[in-house]
Amino acid sequence: MKIYTRGGDDGTTGLYGGKRLKKNNARLHTYGSVDELNACLGIVRTRDIPKDIDDELMHIQERLFVLGADLATPVDTKIGVPRIAAADTKELEEWIDAHTEHLAPLNAFILPGGSVPAAELHLARTICRRAERWCVELAEHEAINNDAIVYINRLSDYLFTIARSANQSLGITDIPVSPRKKSSNP
Repeated sequence: MKIYTRGGDDGTTGLYGGKRLKKNNARLHTYGSVDELNACLGIVRTRDIPKDIDDELMHIQERLFVLGADLATPVDTKIGVPRIAAADTKELEEWIDAHTEHLAPLNAFILPGGSVPAAELHLARTICRRAERWCVELAEHEAINNDAIVYINRLSDYLFTIARSANQSLGITDIPVSPRKKSSNP
């Protein structure tokens, strides 16, 4: 099988089930952002991170494939595809709670960074937020699986939490945002 089909040379792409859309359609931005998030998590997983975080991220990468298929397939299609479910969000919440138990309480906003894995996890969080915005945009025009929006929202919370956890495991303190001092210049 060849990797190229020439089917998208006209600026369209095919959805599961045969429908074709322009490549700048909100649906494509949505699942394209999920794909970008998945790739970013793949980069994070090449770093020295705790095994429990790596295992969770691998599982999330697999769920992101399901989420991508979910978002790429209209909910009213007769074609059965796996869909993100409330249980997927519950799993993220359990992981967030477990990681949070071992973290210092937050008393200030923190800057993305500290360690390379944490910085990359914060980058993944921002990509996740963009995917969430696209999900909401798509949902304004078409019916989508509401569990997908909830999952991606909770996933950004998870990524924030494990960025902090990654710093902690490496002995690095989160960087608090310092209030900006007023300049004496006019």
